[in-house]
Amino acid sequence: MAGSSETDWVSRFADEVIAEAERRAPGKAIVCASGLSPSGPIHLGNLREVMTPHLVADEIRRRGYECVHIISWDDYDRFRKVPAGIDPAWAEHIGKPLTSVPAPQGSPYANWAEHFKAPMIAALAEMGIEFHGISQTEQYTSGAYREQILFAMRERERIDAILAQYRTKKPAAGQGGQRQVDEAEAAAIEGSGAATEDDGSAAAGYFPYKPYCSACERDLTTVTSYDDETTELAYTCVCGFSEVVRLSEHNRGKLVWKVDWPMRWKYEGVVFEPSGVDHSSPGSSFVVGGQIVRDVFGGDQPIGPMYAFVGISGMAKMSSSKGGVPTPADALEIMEAPLLRWLYARRKPNQSFKIAFDQEIQRLYDEWDALVRKVADGTALPADLAAHARAIGTAAGPLPTTPRPVSYRTLASVVDVSAGDSEQTLRILRDLDPADPIASLDETRPRLDRAAHWVTTQVPVEQRTRVRDEPDAELLESLGDAERESLRLLLDGLDEHWSLDALTTLVYSVPKLQAGLPADAKPTPELKVAQREFFALLYRLLVGRDTGPRLPTLLLAVGAGRVRKLLGA
Repeated sequence: MAGSSETDWVSRFADEVIAEAERRAPGKAIVCASGLSPSGPIHLGNLREVMTPHLVADEIRRRGYECVHIISWDDYDRFRKVPAGIDPAWAEHIGKPLTSVPAPQGSPYANWAEHFKAPMIAALAEMGIEFHGISQTEQYTSGAYREQILFAMRERERIDAILAQYRTKKPAAGQGGQRQVDEAEAAAIEGSGAATEDDGSAAAGYFPYKPYCSACERDLTTVTSYDDETTELAYTCVCGFSEVVRLSEHNRGKLVWKVDWPMRWKYEGVVFEPSGVDHSSPGSSFVVGGQIVRDVFGGDQPIGPMYAFVGISGMAKMSSSKGGVPTPADALEIMEAPLLRWLYARRKPNQSFKIAFDQEIQRLYDEWDALVRKVADGTALPADLAAHARAIGTAAGPLPTTPRPVSYRTLASVVDVSAGDSEQTLRILRDLDPADPIASLDETRPRLDRAAHWVTTQVPVEQRTRVRDEPDAELLESLGDAERESLRLLLDGLDEHWSLDALTTLVYSVPKLQAGLPADAKPTPELKVAQREFFALLYRLLVGRDTGPRLPTLLLAVGAGRVRKLLGA
């Protein structure tokens, strides 16, 4: 990797992880980890949970080390809330494991978790992210964690003592069952699960294991007793069911989250795993988990940077429980995978940033294209060079690219003006550079398709460009001598300047020539005002409003003959 560890956050973490892995388990594969809950759409904020360890794991692989990136699918978590847009009847499944909840109506997938995992898996593949997925449903129901569960139950007093250091309010004796009833009522009324995270406290004592009810499948259960010798565990459920099971044989339950997470760190040998700011405050899962993994399970807490939230232009903090938030699959419909990777690679994990679904995406693409040019001519800074390299490929190889990466804003304008017509689009794109014309739309894909999808899904209909069918006779008749002269200067130069770059020069030079200045004169404040007035006149005559796509692109799209007609030639 070109970037040095002094300027590149990924390299710095890779240095730390390699050194720590050699200290813990020399010669073994290095484990980086992510955790995702398929409780709803897995959004672009969640993607940071994956991208941070992916980039570090990929750097470690580039250096020749064996490294595994685990994604734990927390699909055995409880179904907590019915997201927006889903039939409210799904509230009857609140409290069940996500893999026991039916998928939304019309879904081809077997259950709720698989429905939301599938688009994320496809998006990760498109982004070149290699990982080893682990279903927590499979782990728990197969008995893979049996020894860890029995051990945690034997050590429950030590775990309880650690948690007690962080609790702000302990449940009063005799209120455990009532808390479950309150939770069930809240679920029925509000469509959500517990308002606060259950750490295993109950009236009968502390138990870090939470069984799913054998009758209703929900976790609205209360452990009433446990025998370490026989491993017999008794529980009751708010549905009225109660039973005694042998924990040495029982596979329908899981450790509470603050115990489950550190248990898995030890079980998987995780060296690197980031956490969001909501997991990093005093008393939160990551902080408490660090003490539990050391003092109870005899393991080490991962190197775990806190990562900041990712936002969307014009939207508040994303929450997958509420629906309607953009996912990686949504982003990949309007931008190429290297650009999306770059947005995460160029920012340190503790730096927040926004992903644009509005006009800002054009500026982001301009910035990306400028970086590509700097990389090509050797002027990119080391950190930018490293972020670019991480964006365009992985240790396994490069990602697909667009052969002729025409400016995104130009492509968007062409699609807008041509209404997506393939023949019109190709005609305009050929005229962009007559000396080296684009012969096929495939040369501009996939960027063209991304820009087209952006125009059709993100640009309001009222903001789309519609070229006039007939000249605006009334406006043409009202023009003064200076305005008529500006149109004549433009029309006289059309044939000689029929390319994107040449038309750019032409439209900016017309006000300069009218002011008696050479075409290459530096703009003055007065000249900029004259240029804006000239541009507004052209837009009114061509599209009937004061603004529109970049004029050179618009002129190419309209065609020389139609331009002459609409400008009154």
